[in-house]
Parts: sequence; C-alpha cells; structure tokens
Amino acid sequence: MADAPQTPEERLVQVREAIQAVLYGGQSYKIGSRSLTRADLALLRTMEKELAADVAAANASPFMDDTYVAVFTGTGR
Repeated sequence: MADAPQTPEERLVQVREAIQAVLYGGQSYKIGSRSLTRADLALLRTMEKELAADVAAANASPFMDDTYVAVFTGTGR
C-alpha cells in the first residue's frame, strides 16, 4: 500500500531534521567497511527555503494583499 503524499509542512519538518543530522552528525562517516553520506547541506538549505515559502504562501491571508509600503525620508533642514 502506498503512503499518502506528504504535505509541505511534513516535508519541511523532514528537511529540517536532515539539516540537524548533518550539522550534528557530520556530512558523512565510516565504520569499518560501511559508510554513510547524508544529503548535501546546501541542497537541504535550498529545499528548506522553498518549502518554508510554500508553507507561508499556503497559510497567507488575502487581507492586505494589495497593500504597499512606502518610506519617505526627508533631507532635513
């Protein structure tokens, strides 16, 4: 039986767990004749940013969608 598709929130949690594994456990290691190489940290960071943007967009409120901010600074006298 196939697993249900993951939500962006679930994938984001997994990517952040993978980042933690690389940060705390290293990129790769070897024990005897066995070795493990984790996912590339740069790729994981890119995936994290994209998934975080997807989650934010999905949870965004349409309130103030057409609002812009302008900052005016005077030259002073």
